[in-house]
Amino acid sequence: MWHYILKRILLTIPTFVGIVLLTFLLIHQAPGSPATGSAGGFGESGVSAADHARLRAQFELDAPVIVRFGHWMKRVVCFDFGQSFADGRPVSQRIAERLVPTLTLTFAIIVIAFAIVIPIATYAATHPGQPVDKVILAACVGFYAIPPYILGMILILLVGVALNWFPFAGLTSDNFADLSTWQKLKDVISHSALIGSCFLIPLVAYLVPFVRATMLSVLKEDFVRAAHARGLSHRRVMLRHVLPNTLRPLLTVMGLIVPAVLGGSVVLEVMFSWPGMGRLLFESIHDRDYPVIMGMTVLTAMVVLGVTLVVDLLYAWADPRVRYA
Repeated sequence: MWHYILKRILLTIPTFVGIVLLTFLLIHQAPGSPATGSAGGFGESGVSAADHARLRAQFELDAPVIVRFGHWMKRVVCFDFGQSFADGRPVSQRIAERLVPTLTLTFAIIVIAFAIVIPIATYAATHPGQPVDKVILAACVGFYAIPPYILGMILILLVGVALNWFPFAGLTSDNFADLSTWQKLKDVISHSALIGSCFLIPLVAYLVPFVRATMLSVLKEDFVRAAHARGLSHRRVMLRHVLPNTLRPLLTVMGLIVPAVLGGSVVLEVMFSWPGMGRLLFESIHDRDYPVIMGMTVLTAMVVLGVTLVVDLLYAWADPRVRYA
């Protein structure tokens, strides 16, 4: 087991460096410059060539790319992401302000999704071919086919504007500071309902058929038939034999859920004015704020690779055959 853990950790390191290097090169090959953006343009209506050169030297944009990448990696080792080009604040401080809303929403979505998926998929798997099972599968296909941003616009227009059930902008209301603790919690939940639904609905629609198919295959195994033959109740067989073997493949899917939620947060957070990492990334790309973009890339890569590593280790612990593959 320790050999497998060491091998997975060593494979994570070059993957992380490759992600950071590729992102660094793509950002610095993009048109535009933070020096031009900070000065309000370049040319007749902007700054002079001397001021533009001074800003490039200040941002170290006149150095070769490989030199800038080396300086950047030295700072990353010390968890120093530098200063933001936009406002001069530390990058870590700007990211920390947006990290909690995004990670809290992601964690809540995953927990709620599994709480919904397991009973629905269990019912569908134990009643295959029946009308309810067909309705569940059809609904999953339909909801999964809707792009999240289209679903977001539908929810904003229908639930937010027409019915006025939930707010659809920001994390809190304007009078949030004057509310009681219980009212603050309700306010945050109400503001999270629509954007959370845009992540939750496609995720549930994806997981239900997956869990159903896995459970159907487990129900056909010999050990399940043997458990029924020993006189165990259907509920006990499901809880002690079927569900544990069904949830094991979900460990692999967990490694895909977190990147999917984080990757899709950019468009939705901008659409719902959600003060998270996706919106910060959008604003930083617009401002050519290289340190913030790179800092978010490093942090996101660390989170995704960390989750993937934990999922691989948990799967190897649950299924020892993986360690020798």
